[in-house]
Amino acid sequence: MTIMEAGAFAPVANLSQPPTQKNKRLSANKSFSKNNKISYYHNNQNRLTHELAAKDDEMTEEEREIALEKATKAMTAFSNKYLQNTNTKYCSDKSIPAVVIKGLAEHKVSLGAPLCPCRYYEDKEKEAKDGFWNCPCVPMRERHECHCMLFLTEDNDFVGEDTEISYDEVINLSGGISM
Repeated sequence: MTIMEAGAFAPVANLSQPPTQKNKRLSANKSFSKNNKISYYHNNQNRLTHELAAKDDEMTEEEREIALEKATKAMTAFSNKYLQNTNTKYCSDKSIPAVVIKGLAEHKVSLGAPLCPCRYYEDKEKEAKDGFWNCPCVPMRERHECHCMLFLTEDNDFVGEDTEISYDEVINLSGGISM
């Protein structure tokens, strides 16, 4: 079995609670159901995604490079922390997580959300707004199944020993910072 054949499903934020600034006020409202929380989340994600995507279209090349560097650092830090929180590890071939992290960062800049870069989408903007495939995706959160092979469990044939990757490794192993 090759690394490319090994994927299960791919890496979204916790939909069970709206953003923290609103938590105190919303938790006092007993009629705020799970469906309302999900609607609240999606409405705010849609607004945020739209604003960020529009901002990306208006960026200069230099601004885009700065945004991509910042997003790559953020996605690297997120991935390292998520590994700790989920007891998972990186692939034995660290170029795999490097390329995935770079793809997540590119989508964060262009779409406003870390949409899984390992899947084909008819409409990336719609998928980013929907949130199902935003990292960590629902299959990863619910079943620890990462199609991208970014977060691997011990029983995966390609699991490595590493639980951390540096920003420099991401850049060097993924072919640079440019989109």
